[in-house]
Amino acid sequence: MSVKPQTKSWLKVVLATSLFIIPPACAIQSNIINAVEPTVKQKTQNQTSNQAYTDVQNLVNMGPRVAGTPTNEKASVYIEQQYRKAGYRTRIQTFTYSKFRDFGSSLTVDGRNIKASAFKGSAPGKLSARLVAVPNFGRANDFATVNVKGAIALVKRGEIRFSEKVTNAVNAGAIGVVIVNNKAGNLTYGTLTQNSQIPVLGISGDEGNKLYAEAPLTINLNANGQNLDVTGRNVIAYQEGVTQPRVILGGHFDSVEGAPGANDNASGTAVVLDIARKASKTPLARQAWFIAFDGEEDGLHGSRAFVDAATPQFLSELKGMMNFDMVGVNNKLLIGGSSDLTKLAQVVQPKAELFGASYANGASDHAPFAAKGVPILFFYRGMEPNYHSPNDKTVDPKLLDETTQAGLDIFKRLISN
Repeated sequence: MSVKPQTKSWLKVVLATSLFIIPPACAIQSNIINAVEPTVKQKTQNQTSNQAYTDVQNLVNMGPRVAGTPTNEKASVYIEQQYRKAGYRTRIQTFTYSKFRDFGSSLTVDGRNIKASAFKGSAPGKLSARLVAVPNFGRANDFATVNVKGAIALVKRGEIRFSEKVTNAVNAGAIGVVIVNNKAGNLTYGTLTQNSQIPVLGISGDEGNKLYAEAPLTINLNANGQNLDVTGRNVIAYQEGVTQPRVILGGHFDSVEGAPGANDNASGTAVVLDIARKASKTPLARQAWFIAFDGEEDGLHGSRAFVDAATPQFLSELKGMMNFDMVGVNNKLLIGGSSDLTKLAQVVQPKAELFGASYANGASDHAPFAAKGVPILFFYRGMEPNYHSPNDKTVDPKLLDETTQAGLDIFKRLISN
């Protein structure tokens, strides 16, 4: 990943002037306990229009928001407009990184097309060759029991890394590899830890089991994936003159290919926006920056770009980073993160369930902040059946509202603590 020079430039200039613009923390803090709490609570109780749910549906209706695509840029424009309507200034932080994309890989057997996806790190290429089923999981001794020289190896997922299977196939003389998922669904977004010199495709468990029964036979393989440069767009919202926030609230707005991304993660994007709306006319708004991160699904690129562009002083002045990801499905709200902040969260939200620090520290856009020593809180409702699928189309508006209120209450306590 590389961050464009102008990105670092504007952020560092903004941060460098913070001591001359933002009012002293103690002056603001004295107003928060007396003024913010009743004002925000009253606004929260009166605002029942489910604006967060509307935001989710508007984002979903655009289609999958894959980083670097026109739809993703359209989503960033929508988010920026909503923050401006709520009374915030905005900036778009752009950054670039390399991404692997499949432009239409395929597998054909006897005229039958089988859905297949190229692995990240696969060599491109078209092959027509004999398919040989390799027993077990593709260890070196498994290849010793079959002849794959000049053939395409059919290998099951599991037990050893994808790259090790491919290396063993190359050593045995294979010219291509097809890896079968260990469940019925398709094997997509597979990644090799090192680039392969031969084409590697992934297919579903259902199709793979059929091929295991039919092999050996001749197949046509087309691996059509390649790396390309992607430009991501973080949307940063703040009150005029606030160059040193005390808290950052964020959530990513990009989704994976083929998924409308209602829960993952229009839900978190909408909740952060809703918190910003509810705080906009209170002193609380001047304590935060609100960020819709891009490129999360490709490896937390947006949050990494932000952290890399920030000065050490900016990061050290943060009391916390609150990240919202997949908060629109499943009744139980899970909160994890730094020990001091999770204790605070448990006091404010005793019904929320705390979850493991190891997961909280590495699963989403809070991770780059945690790596720099910024205290973090991760709001999450767990995995669900539509994760990263075309069926991720809707969320529960009640759960969005509950998450907004929980985030707002913890935000207030964190600032006044």
